[in-house]
Amino acid sequence: MGNRGMEDLIPLINKLQDAFSSIGQSCNLDLPQIAVVGGQSAGKSSVLENFVGSGCDGVGAGLGHAPGRDFLPRGSGIVTRRPLILQLVNNKAEYAEFLHCKGRKFVDFDEVRQEIEAETDRITGSNKGISPIPINLRVYSPHVLNLTLIDLPGMTKVAVGDQPPDIEHQIRDMIMQFITRESCLILAVTPANTDLANSDALKVAKEVDPQGLRTIGVITKLDLMDEGTDARDILENKLLPLRRGYIGVVNRSQKDIDGRKDIRAALAAERKFFLSHPSYRHMAERMGTPHLQKTLNQQLTNHIRDTLPGLRSKLQSQLLSLEKEVEEYKNFRPDDPTRKTKALLQMVQQFGVDFEKCIEGSGDQVDTAELSGGARINRIFHERFPFELVKIVFDEKELRREISHAIKNVHGVRQVVSR
Repeated sequence: MGNRGMEDLIPLINKLQDAFSSIGQSCNLDLPQIAVVGGQSAGKSSVLENFVGSGCDGVGAGLGHAPGRDFLPRGSGIVTRRPLILQLVNNKAEYAEFLHCKGRKFVDFDEVRQEIEAETDRITGSNKGISPIPINLRVYSPHVLNLTLIDLPGMTKVAVGDQPPDIEHQIRDMIMQFITRESCLILAVTPANTDLANSDALKVAKEVDPQGLRTIGVITKLDLMDEGTDARDILENKLLPLRRGYIGVVNRSQKDIDGRKDIRAALAAERKFFLSHPSYRHMAERMGTPHLQKTLNQQLTNHIRDTLPGLRSKLQSQLLSLEKEVEEYKNFRPDDPTRKTKALLQMVQQFGVDFEKCIEGSGDQVDTAELSGGARINRIFHERFPFELVKIVFDEKELRREISHAIKNVHGVRQVVSR
């Protein structure tokens, strides 16, 4: 395993992630993590599924050793509609668990996918809306390295079906909530058969990480590039340089997925592709899914190690604050009027915060059925109000008289200077 001796760091962060998800808040702590971003059909799902089947040496099987078993939802339009926190845990037994289904062990990939879809619909409904509330999935297997990634919705340009017209901005805002944090590494997934210079993933990563210090580039679909073209310059980090570089992968095609092609066979084909391709054979050892998984394990572990001192200080500070609050509650008396006053003030303050979020549109829940809060007020002032003003019929002479009386009345005994 990568970085032996520090391999417990990622499981430690996983426990913190689960604890914060369970209580519905982050305690203002930015945990070190890797966020996966990319456009629709960039190959993000295939990359993550191959991790489960790649093994430490590239020859392991997926969950339950079943060929071609896929655990991430697929289809047209936006498939990932909630952040998926995928925790891979190296373990002797093979199974999967969801944080919202405690005690239930999934041993079937199809059931995992169905549960992701069902849990997504429970929060967002079936109208293709999105929600920032994450789904926590943990996969245990002897064929994975300890690794945690957050799969975010694919960036889109056009709303489909019942999606709100501003779905592009909603997705972008959600992605920004994660990748703007300095503690977050960005896994930017880009298909090689598109214009790499206009990659949505690299473009949004560059906005928050202009120096390329936190971004790891992944180039997919190298086998689908036009004949006579290659991605050698970008994989050698010459075209769009990133401090952490680029890694190329070859995923299963849609035909392979539909035909339930064994991930092990796909990984063998991926390795053969790099070893035999004239533009990539010299860097074959630095390409492919197994190398990507090892690299991410090492970089996330090092990233956690580097951010741990600051994280520890924040935790200690908050622990002292909570201990002080607990000490106060030891002498709590329900009939104490000062307690009631404090509780009332806290409720009023929280109401004010919730109201402000509703007006600004920054709350956790996003209504996809109708306009609400600030959006509704905005619509009234910018659409309805001007229209109603135009419809008003008034007598200009009478209006001037009323305005004159109003000015005199508000001045009271003071003299009104007429011009």
